[in-house]
Amino acid sequence: MNETLLRIYHHLPAAARSLAASMRGAYLRAWRYGPETERLVEEALARESWSPEKWKTWQEERLAQVLHRGAMRVPYYRQQWAERRRKGDRASWEYLENWPVLGKEPVRRNPRAFIADDCEPRKMLRVQTSGTTGTPLQLWHSRRTLRAWYALFEARWRRWYGISRHDRWAILGGQLVTPVRQQRPPFWVWNSALRQLYLSSYHLAPDLVADYLDALVRYRVVYLLGYTSALFALAYETLRLGRGDVRPRVVITNAEPVYDYQREVIVRAFQCPVRETYGMAEMAAAAGECERGSLHLWPEAGIVEVLEGGEPVARGQSGELVCTGLVNLDMPLIRYRVGDRGTLPAEDTGCPCGRLLPTIQSVEGRLDDVLYTRDGRRVGRLDPVFKADVPIQEAQIIQESLERVRVLYVPAAGCGEDTAQIIRQRLKDRLGEMEIEVQPVASIPRGANGKFRAVVCRLSGEELRRVAKLQAVEREVEVGR
Repeated sequence: MNETLLRIYHHLPAAARSLAASMRGAYLRAWRYGPETERLVEEALARESWSPEKWKTWQEERLAQVLHRGAMRVPYYRQQWAERRRKGDRASWEYLENWPVLGKEPVRRNPRAFIADDCEPRKMLRVQTSGTTGTPLQLWHSRRTLRAWYALFEARWRRWYGISRHDRWAILGGQLVTPVRQQRPPFWVWNSALRQLYLSSYHLAPDLVADYLDALVRYRVVYLLGYTSALFALAYETLRLGRGDVRPRVVITNAEPVYDYQREVIVRAFQCPVRETYGMAEMAAAAGECERGSLHLWPEAGIVEVLEGGEPVARGQSGELVCTGLVNLDMPLIRYRVGDRGTLPAEDTGCPCGRLLPTIQSVEGRLDDVLYTRDGRRVGRLDPVFKADVPIQEAQIIQESLERVRVLYVPAAGCGEDTAQIIRQRLKDRLGEMEIEVQPVASIPRGANGKFRAVVCRLSGEELRRVAKLQAVEREVEVGR
């Protein structure tokens, strides 16, 4: 939603906002689901019993299609291979290891160059995402691609947990469904088309959480999905309030890792399992946690390599995740650097759950800090600040105090004097009034793992004690003693 439409939306009464959300939901539902959905779901569930050998054959055949289509029909790759041929490079594009690693910058700079030339972008769904590193991206998906992708979600993120897309659910995400200045409920919209209660993650102040819990009860929500940090904040305050009337069947986390202290609090608050998931809008890889605690990769989603310095690392060792998507043949991303680090198990001996899907031992990326507003609200994901219409390469948000936030950004082509003001205003929309310094830089310092943290919280211990119990921040949560 562009800025003008967002302003208009925020001035609508609550009922009209829910109507707008439902209209958008109906549009997305038509793209994501169709008469073939149930068949695709059942086929995905049946494939979970395939042997590693059968999966290897399937992936090799699908990869051959992706590589052929990329080299022949996708302008970026076709030009790349033509240039290599002019320089005398006779390496075959039929082997994945002969393809260079692809960073986010070429995709950000010219996303249409990655769309196959037999596709019509105007007939595809455009998705805007900033990703976990604050790098804005635009992606295009056909209806066929989206339905295949969401059938995998239905099979592996819902059916595994005894729920379906027909159940009522709630999400804590990054959309500004309610103006941040609003201090009275509702802090949500009801999307009837998707049976979704979209809860604002920007209003989770201790004195407002009771309203959230009342809404979950009133809308008869069956399961929760959302950012781990937001779900933890909700669960923490639920325990503090002594509320026991919110009992979802499962809590599903996305976009952030789940730490043990967070899982413990969420389980105690809602008396249900917590399931971690991993995925990305680029459709290059995905994984879901089974009932035995293993994080299973989806072989249909993509091929996952773990590299260090461009070379494969031994299984059991940490490295950069480089993924080749196998679902989206319309805009294929080949050997794509997703921006996370992870580890494949030293030996995949199988999971007690009985599924023969491969596993990933850990995903180490997505370690964004949580920021705090002046009145004590936790604000987790801030990547919507850097949507694709902001001409930057990457950005980092640093909270230095409850009164001050600093933003570092690397300008891209088209970056003008208004870029800083747009960033500043979007942050104020989410954090409220505070001093916000926006500073262009040549590059953003990386950590030892080769990444930078998109969000950094540098509040002092005294300030942290003002907005939350110190033991929660230090992962020593002791609720209900």
